[in-house]
Amino acid sequence: MLRTLYDRVLILAAHRRAGLWLALVSFFESSIFPVPPDAMLVPMCLARPERAWRYAAICTVASVFGGMVGYLIGFYLFEAVAQPILAAYGHAEALASFRAWFDRWGAAVILIKGLTPIPYKIVTIAAGAAAFDPWVFLITSALTRAARFFLLALLLRRFGTPVRAFVERRLTLLTSVMAAAILCGFVVLKLI
Repeated sequence: MLRTLYDRVLILAAHRRAGLWLALVSFFESSIFPVPPDAMLVPMCLARPERAWRYAAICTVASVFGGMVGYLIGFYLFEAVAQPILAAYGHAEALASFRAWFDRWGAAVILIKGLTPIPYKIVTIAAGAAAFDPWVFLITSALTRAARFFLLALLLRRFGTPVRAFVERRLTLLTSVMAAAILCGFVVLKLI
């Protein structure tokens, strides 16, 4: 079922209203949808490299607004809506871990998790359920999502088709290196 959904998202990437579909996928992926917007962003950037920045901006803005919906789901509707969503993705126990991480690391959790392949909806819902500061959540979400989508757009625009295979094979490595750099920055700031 997930593969069929993924294939349909790829078909939408070629649609004449692909920008709108990209926004919708990015929005809903941040709270309920299982397929990441990368499935559309990659082929769209490869087909129209001159629009890569526009597509990254669409992903960023829509993802942040969708993240706000995920936050509200976690904050107001955790037991009725959020818990079943997390359970459906096999992450029912993730909330306890996220709460402990939010208590200890705060904004660093959102910055790091927003860059990694961990489903962003888990971060948004958990942040709301943990009653994390909504303004810090909004700012860190905007930073991390912009970094992720604009980095991908930059790589696709700069290197084109050859980078697609590299990114698909090593996306976890790329985002992990970026997340480690952010974490190191936080550690240095705490030491100062």
